[in-house]
Amino acid sequence: MRRILLVFVWLAWASMTTWAEAAEPSRGDAGRTGLAITIDAAQRAEPISPYVYGQFIEHLGRCIYGGIWAEMVEDRKFYFPVGAEESPWTALGGEVAMIGEASFVGEHTPEIRLKEGKGGIGQAGLGLQKGRKYVGRVWLSGAAEAGPVEVSLVWGDGPTDRQTVTIKQLTADYVKTPLEFTAGADTDEGRLEIAAAGRGSFRVGTVSLMPADNVHGMRADTLALLKELDSPIYRWPGGNFVSGYDWRDGIGDVDRRPPRKNPAWKGVEHNDFGVDEFIVFCREINTEPLVVVNSGLGDVPMAVEEVQYVNGGRETEMGKLRAKNGHAEPYGVVWWGVGNEMYGNWQLGHMPLEKYIEKHIEFAEAMREADPEIKLVAVGAAGRWSEEMLKQAADHMDLISEHFYVQEKPDLVAHVAQMTNQVRGKAEIHRRYRRELESLRGKDIRIAQDEWNYWYGPHIYGELGTRYFLKDALGVAAALQEYARHSDLFYMANYAQTVNVIGAIKTTKTAAAFDTTGLALKLYRQRFGTVPVKTEASKPLDALAAWSEDGKTLTLGIVNPTLKPIEVSLAVDGAKLAGKGRLWRIAGDDPMAYNEPGKPPAVEIEESEVQGGTDALRLAPCSISVYAFDAE
Repeated sequence: MRRILLVFVWLAWASMTTWAEAAEPSRGDAGRTGLAITIDAAQRAEPISPYVYGQFIEHLGRCIYGGIWAEMVEDRKFYFPVGAEESPWTALGGEVAMIGEASFVGEHTPEIRLKEGKGGIGQAGLGLQKGRKYVGRVWLSGAAEAGPVEVSLVWGDGPTDRQTVTIKQLTADYVKTPLEFTAGADTDEGRLEIAAAGRGSFRVGTVSLMPADNVHGMRADTLALLKELDSPIYRWPGGNFVSGYDWRDGIGDVDRRPPRKNPAWKGVEHNDFGVDEFIVFCREINTEPLVVVNSGLGDVPMAVEEVQYVNGGRETEMGKLRAKNGHAEPYGVVWWGVGNEMYGNWQLGHMPLEKYIEKHIEFAEAMREADPEIKLVAVGAAGRWSEEMLKQAADHMDLISEHFYVQEKPDLVAHVAQMTNQVRGKAEIHRRYRRELESLRGKDIRIAQDEWNYWYGPHIYGELGTRYFLKDALGVAAALQEYARHSDLFYMANYAQTVNVIGAIKTTKTAAAFDTTGLALKLYRQRFGTVPVKTEASKPLDALAAWSEDGKTLTLGIVNPTLKPIEVSLAVDGAKLAGKGRLWRIAGDDPMAYNEPGKPPAVEIEESEVQGGTDALRLAPCSISVYAFDAE
């Protein structure tokens, strides 16, 4: 993701060559409103690639930690000294020193030196729910006389508002002790305390606490929504983050992985969620992984070793390491991204285009040598960067990426239209490349729009955790229809980002919910057809029809970006609609309506029955409508 939003001015686009590029929609006889939708169901375009419903997750803000990952303890490996302004940990009596020599993990480990009374450390701000079970672990070492050590989960100020696990004996070597608690009350200010009242000192290596219903370390509530979203592919780990990320920090014993300063964003990278966890995540929600390698500050050997670790057999050096880490069989990851936004001066390792083309080719050749079956997504940026990449490196990519973000516009129609304008603009410039570049003759290098979204507003859900409104859902739906109009060009589109960070799903400490944009993504993924057909609609409506894969159902998506109900005439050629149909609708009178985790949704997908073969449709104000009609 880019730190600086770029504004593209699209100039003098050449005319396009498919029905998707037809001139202004017809404004023929539309009855009382003058608005019409006409469909020629016999004029079919290429099927929509399922990958246009892709997602993107990055190590940024609360996308993974605090969103997907279930860990409740902040800075559990003590990157910051206890008591420092940045640290969530405070001293509970005694003296706390950060010891660098023989640190358990990272640069230092807290040593609690006991004096009169108890000494220890604690962390507040935990979200707890009454009756819910929590599990975890703590690594401790110390003098025998320092014990016993009490680890307590606390939900109030009373003497009984806590549950304690007692570690009776300490040793000079670190020992891992499991933790299990049941909360006695609801609170967002729960505490975890680690304390002793003996003599001498003890050290805390790491500590972890998660809800007991976590799924391989991931939040059950978030995973449930991700399964509903049903995205077919996830891009990971970045984003700007990847250009400073060493994937080798994220493998092996999770408690021994070093904490690092996030190389691109705020906060600490705990390295709890690495490539192995990402693959587990993808398998859990039945999606395909797209792994991006570090072509910023990273080098070719690092990328090759990552490909070998992920896809190599157990007889290879990196395959042996993967097996040692508990994953015997190769993962078989097909899609790989080579770098992120290397055109931008905000990107770690940014370099001139000519130098980066050489670097990309070097990466691509080495990665394909390591695994000839992989497919590569190259860094693109509409304009000179994409053009030169396609001129000089077309033999070293399978797809070329594009990114866009748009902000807020006060006019509702304009706010929605900027999404479709961006998608159309990318398509137009790539059609020109296909006409003009000799390097593309006989090739079909399509677009991976692997970052796209609205990006504006205050950060309510952590770093870049913006809230989305009903009007944003309309724009996302319109963008999905525009991708489908150019189904011959867009092979992949990854909504950025999935959870919290400009996300389709938002979470609090104890709840998760679909944001409005997530509802639009879910609706089109589940209900919209797969084979687009020629569709024309009067402005300001955005409409597109598509056949289902079996050709038995004609679906029609319509975005009404106005605050008025609209009656629109519908004419269908090339198919006869029969019987009753279904309507799924996202609508409301307030374009600023939004959803909030833990509260009843203000915006929902509503389903109803409609008559098939009708010649008029009644559209709710500020609405997304997806119709499904059986065809005779």
